[in-house]
Amino acid sequence: MPGNFATADDGARIFYQARGPREAQPIVFHHGWPLSSDDWEVQMRFFLEHGYRVVAHDRRGHGRSTQAGPADDMDRHAADAAAVAAHLDLRDAVHVGHSIGGGEVARYVARHGQPQGRVAKAVLLGSVTPPVARHAGRAGGVPTRVLEEIRTGLAGDRAQLFADFAAGPFYGFNRPGARAHPGLVHNWCRQALMGCAKAQYDGIRAFAETDQTADLRAITVPVLVMHGDDDQVVPIAGAALRAVSLLRHCTLQVYAGCPHGMHATHAQVINEDLLAFVRS
Repeated sequence: MPGNFATADDGARIFYQARGPREAQPIVFHHGWPLSSDDWEVQMRFFLEHGYRVVAHDRRGHGRSTQAGPADDMDRHAADAAAVAAHLDLRDAVHVGHSIGGGEVARYVARHGQPQGRVAKAVLLGSVTPPVARHAGRAGGVPTRVLEEIRTGLAGDRAQLFADFAAGPFYGFNRPGARAHPGLVHNWCRQALMGCAKAQYDGIRAFAETDQTADLRAITVPVLVMHGDDDQVVPIAGAALRAVSLLRHCTLQVYAGCPHGMHATHAQVINEDLLAFVRS
């Protein structure tokens, strides 16, 4: 799609998809690690059919956007999201973020979207907020050992890491009795391998260690927090259950037995709940 790019403040080109009437309320989707805006294709089609304008962008270093730079952190990601919102002049928008995309939403809303008057609501779906890395003073998060294993896999056989991750914990296909969906796994790997290995490596620190306590406390718009209680990637105890104690106006929705990638494995349920929140 030539021309579907916004220019960031440092000249980087951020690819975006935008469909639907320009006058309709925008629903803006922020993808997770290490994927692209294509991860939201089911949700984008659903909301487009319900009369909304749908927008999603490829995070810097992912998909079709400019490859990684010297500082690819949550501040940079939020600024890039703000560049897309300004380029399309998005207002009264609902921002939906999955995994690290939830962290991007929180920082964007707190530092850009609210001050500029562009945001109506936000959704944190399987979000990494607040920081999910486990340490002595923060129980319930992701063990350091797991994060180091991911880093080692990226530095070694990236393709095999992605194949194992998608076929295993991301969608919960490693659970007893789970029925794997090869198409989902292949599409996940396709998106992941489009990205820059450096950006994906840097992204581990961004999603695991960025303290977004202040971001969550600063958000004043209504927030829907959606999380599966069988999320093996971002455990609910270290993420959603802590985030709701920091947000001013939020609703927590927990999905029994659902994995990290529940927006794909349980798309109908997630879509209907998202729509209800947008309409409320």
